[in-house]
Amino acid sequence: MSVATATATAAVTATAVCEPTASREPVAEPTGREIPAPLPVLGCDVTVPLVTGGEVAYAALDYAASAPALRRVWDDVAAYAPCYGSVHRGAGYLSQLSTDLFENARGTVAAFLDCRDGDEVFFTRSTTDSLNLLAAALPADCHVFVFETEHHASLLPWRNARVTYLSAPRTPAEAVEILERALAGRDPHGPALVCVTGASNVTGELWPVRELAGAAHAHGARIVLDAAQLAPHHPVSVRDLDVDWVAFSGHKLYAPFGSGVLAGRADWPAEAEPYLAGGGASRSVSRRADGGVDVEWHTGAARHEAGSPNVIGAYAIASACRALTEEGFDRLVARERHLIDTVRAGLAEVPEVRVLSLFGDDAPRVGVLSFVVDGWNSSHFAAALSAEYGIGVRDGLFCAHPLVRTLLGGDPGAQGECGAPEAAPGEKSLNAVRVSFGAGTPDEHVERFVGAVRELVRDGAKWTYRTRDGRCVPAV
Repeated sequence: MSVATATATAAVTATAVCEPTASREPVAEPTGREIPAPLPVLGCDVTVPLVTGGEVAYAALDYAASAPALRRVWDDVAAYAPCYGSVHRGAGYLSQLSTDLFENARGTVAAFLDCRDGDEVFFTRSTTDSLNLLAAALPADCHVFVFETEHHASLLPWRNARVTYLSAPRTPAEAVEILERALAGRDPHGPALVCVTGASNVTGELWPVRELAGAAHAHGARIVLDAAQLAPHHPVSVRDLDVDWVAFSGHKLYAPFGSGVLAGRADWPAEAEPYLAGGGASRSVSRRADGGVDVEWHTGAARHEAGSPNVIGAYAIASACRALTEEGFDRLVARERHLIDTVRAGLAEVPEVRVLSLFGDDAPRVGVLSFVVDGWNSSHFAAALSAEYGIGVRDGLFCAHPLVRTLLGGDPGAQGECGAPEAAPGEKSLNAVRVSFGAGTPDEHVERFVGAVRELVRDGAKWTYRTRDGRCVPAV
């Protein structure tokens, strides 16, 4: 019996869920090009108070941090919730049902990523957790190569390996050249791994993943793709990109729970000690005569998934994978390109705004843009967007400190606190503002954002702000 059938009669009501006001009918641009409608997501009708009085529908433009859950994903999870059961070792019907659902989710994710025969799908807590799992599975004496432009999730896990940090490239071709030079100088007989993002969480720019994978493999290295910012926006094919592993997070893929995926080659993880020691990872445990214990560990995904897994999180990721696949990435990309064009055209009309970029204005990107505004501290600007316009963006260094400092002309090695401003309103800061959007973003949200930027730069803030606990907030 399928989960859908088993839960069809469950009386489940998802409370406090907002129906989207945006129509699912496509709209036409003045050029006649048809723009697909946004996907229904939660929270689109949530209203927030403004410091200037009244309320407004919240414009969630921080998708790069966490995207709102798709309504379909939420409904799937709500339908399954009454049938929740512990997986793998339960004899009861709901336990068996949940086990089938959990394991079938692996197949859905594998299909979404176009995995090869023999690839494993590991469920984790996040992209960060996925890359730490892989870091724990590296062979001895592995040499890791990673660009300074990476998110900290990709930059920092390799503490037990020899790491070469590569300087920020200024073109995609230069990225390949930098990697090839670095790999050419390594010990050709030892294991090596390249870690690279698919789309920057700061600039949104797409990286030449297939070319980097070719360079890695030509020099006997493997490659892992941080697809946290790529998978929600573009199709990710392990086969076509020729990467060895892919990592991504559910909370950026329109799934509402703390779950992630590491998918790819099975050999390194199979030969490594379990990422976590405990129930589920162990096949057999017995006492020795000397008082110790002998452990036989599982093979396959179970080896690195000790403890009771996040079944609902895995199911939510699988639901999101199905929803995006069925919508079609051609339509998703077309809609996002429309939103990107709207934002970029609007920001280009404000001379005080500088959009940050590694590869140049014409570089292809996903719906992520970071910028600075002359005369404004970025935290102050973001606070005003929220308090006066009901627009949620992000300010700071975006857990990519070396990259942001490079883009802003600061010291890439300087210290900074993730997400927190370093200066009071009006003071010089090496922080930026990031706006990000995706499949569920209505046109009105980006249009309001562009208008708000224009008004704030022209007229200034309507309210007074101060720094409290490291954040810029409205003064009361």
